[in-house]
Amino acid sequence: MGKLLAGNAPLRGRSGLELLVRPLDHRLAAEFWDITDPRLALMVNSIVGGTPAYRREFARGDSPADMADFDDWVVRTVLNPETPLFREARYLLAEEPDLRDTSLYLSVLGAVADGNTTRGGMAGYLERKATDIAHPINVLEDAGLLHRDADLFRENRPTYRIAEPLIGFYHAIMRPVWDQLERPGSANRVWQASRRRFVSNVLGPHFEQVCRDWALHHAEPDLLGGLPARVGHGTVHDPTTRTGHEIDVAIVGIADSGKAPLLAIGEAKWNDTMGAAHIDRLRHIRDLITRAGRYDTSHTKMICFSGAGFNDKAHQAAASAPDLHLVDLPVIYGQN
Repeated sequence: MGKLLAGNAPLRGRSGLELLVRPLDHRLAAEFWDITDPRLALMVNSIVGGTPAYRREFARGDSPADMADFDDWVVRTVLNPETPLFREARYLLAEEPDLRDTSLYLSVLGAVADGNTTRGGMAGYLERKATDIAHPINVLEDAGLLHRDADLFRENRPTYRIAEPLIGFYHAIMRPVWDQLERPGSANRVWQASRRRFVSNVLGPHFEQVCRDWALHHAEPDLLGGLPARVGHGTVHDPTTRTGHEIDVAIVGIADSGKAPLLAIGEAKWNDTMGAAHIDRLRHIRDLITRAGRYDTSHTKMICFSGAGFNDKAHQAAASAPDLHLVDLPVIYGQN
């Protein structure tokens, strides 16, 4: 259907409306699923994303009542062979006409779900040459299943992430133990053994992406010191220690003249109570970026994103430093 209005299509000149239907963002998804607890909302969103059909048609209207019900909800819906949601991730891949050698594409997605987000990392994981997986990566990108994120501090070093949360959850949690899950009564045992992997491979990366989405679409320009032009992540090289420092959230503003302003850098931690050490790390990274000279850092702010909150030292530092902001889940979900 998307090709009906392409540049060389016969109907191109007769179109009167081109309406793109996108998945719900994290705030609208929480409202659609009737979830008011922001922590629970993000955990559910990390599995089913923002596809409206997954709630009523695929999960049969089942939404977790509270945090205590989350584990049971996963077992009775996502990991339940009797629900349509159980095989949906596999069907999404099967429905793509360009995915002919499905085993290779599944392997690429599995590599990304396992934390191998660069071309070199995927190739090493699959024991193939980087040139061998260039085509499947491009096909997965064109199909909207894989998303390429540019490193804002290193040219030509993109990373990749699975665009559909349900597919990411399937590859990280379900695919490795698919034979067990297909057997009735095994879901609870599998889920209890997969909880740690869920937090590290699914929930943590998803929280980082939601923080980037919040910065781009919901953060007030006054808080950031300007309107974001690009929001991403990156790695900053430290020439003294010869190490790289990863930045979860980097916000670049509009360049009026000269260097583009780096509005803010941020660190996102799902399960860590953030404190002075995280702030000191951001301050050190900001100094490294200043020395590199690529961006204007004269007004760069620091943002700590946490799903578990902040300790007293962090609150004291934020109260006395106008260039430091603490962002928790209620803020991300617009509840204060």
